[in-house]
Amino acid sequence: MKRVILIILDGVGIGELPDASKYGDEESNTLANTAEAVGGLNLPNMGKLGLSNIYPIKGIPYEERPLAFYGKMAEASPGKDTTTGHWEISGIILDKPFPTYPNGFPKEIIEKFEKAIGRKVLGNKPASGTEIIKELGEEHIKTGCPIVYTSADSVFQIAAHEDVIPVEELYRMCEIARSILQGEHAVARIIARPFAGTSGNFYRTPKRKDFSLPPPRNTLLDFLKNNDYDVIGVGKIEDIFAGRGLTYSLHQKNNAEGIENIFLAWNKLKEGLIFVNLVDFDTLYGHRNDPFGMAKALEEFDKSLPMIMKLLSDKDLLIITADHGCDPTTPSTDHSREYVPLLIYSPDFKNNYSLGIQMTFANLGKTIADYFKVENNLDGKSFLSIIQEGWNIL
Repeated sequence: MKRVILIILDGVGIGELPDASKYGDEESNTLANTAEAVGGLNLPNMGKLGLSNIYPIKGIPYEERPLAFYGKMAEASPGKDTTTGHWEISGIILDKPFPTYPNGFPKEIIEKFEKAIGRKVLGNKPASGTEIIKELGEEHIKTGCPIVYTSADSVFQIAAHEDVIPVEELYRMCEIARSILQGEHAVARIIARPFAGTSGNFYRTPKRKDFSLPPPRNTLLDFLKNNDYDVIGVGKIEDIFAGRGLTYSLHQKNNAEGIENIFLAWNKLKEGLIFVNLVDFDTLYGHRNDPFGMAKALEEFDKSLPMIMKLLSDKDLLIITADHGCDPTTPSTDHSREYVPLLIYSPDFKNNYSLGIQMTFANLGKTIADYFKVENNLDGKSFLSIIQEGWNIL
């Protein structure tokens, strides 16, 4: 029996990539800068796995005998968004970035969308989701016009008060936007952002829904599912992959529920992959420049690690990584172009080594496919032979 738990700590990078200057992300280091900002991180369990062996992090000592293989991965695809990172982890290196709209969406796109939904829109600019509903929420209620906004990500987001535009109608608007935003304007995700409350006290509800582009070809998830393995998505994995390659999905409101879902997924798993996204690091703390919130969320995840590790037996694998950075200490509130940490643990490991720098996230997907002995045409190069040394197989 073979089982893998792959956990994405969304936005938790570990240092600027060599091309970070092209993205305005010099000196970004989500983990190390957060640690400095709060006076040190208390992550004893990730520390034992070898987190500070990848890069020195204040508060986490270097581990002489780490429990996991440790290293970091560079993103080979252009961009620094969620979809690109997850797709590359799953074996697809993109040759061009998804389109972004730092000045809002073109007039012809907005007019076509307005005509299709029978309403004008408000906003049409990059903005924080919480800030734009503060700014335009009252006008939205008065006019019934949905709020359209974007970010540094390739996203077309539609915010609407649930009492003004019912959630199902908001989802229908997103489906219309998805049909319009194709070709050169094929953004990675259309996102429904329902909110509630009164002026001065608006808040986003948990009924967010993503309408994603499907991957351009088979990913790791497809190859596993097509070979009769379980592939369980936890969090927004189903959204990121447009529902492709999954046998079951669990969604959540926050990281705490996402961690609980890991245990629920494990009980459903016979043999295969649990693919987890924990998004609070990114949405609640990275984008809001809150290093103390980021530190607290990391510490809460770290406390859950021993129980997650106890699930594993024999040659099972626990893999912890990220999809991009989102440094809460830099002036930017956007994602940051960073390396991501890589920790790979099995209770049967007898020898653990540095994995160095993997030059693409796709090497991880290729390695997982190799672990399951699944034939594939994924991008990347497997490093399973190194992992096998930890089991003293070779």
